[in-house]
Amino acid sequence: MRFISAVNSELLCESIKVHNVNVDPPKEEEKLTMKYLLSWVRTNLIKERPEMFMKADTVRPGVLVLVNDCDWELSGQLDMTLEDKDVVVFISTLHGG
Repeated sequence: MRFISAVNSELLCESIKVHNVNVDPPKEEEKLTMKYLLSWVRTNLIKERPEMFMKADTVRPGVLVLVNDCDWELSGQLDMTLEDKDVVVFISTLHGG
């Protein structure tokens, strides 16, 4: 799976914008869901200020999530099943003044 971090990546992911990662579903599940991926990203990739990326178990308002160039809101959001070689992109639509 290719994970592209475009959400304040210089602060959250130590300036790394693209991550090629292999994420296996949790042992009790057969499929990898976006909900699990977000938890995995928070634990394994976000180095500082995870609250800028997530609120509770989903992304913060203002973070656009694309899976294979498609808005995740059209595909089930947290329940969406991910496949091998999917490209997940997070883009912050918020900016300072």
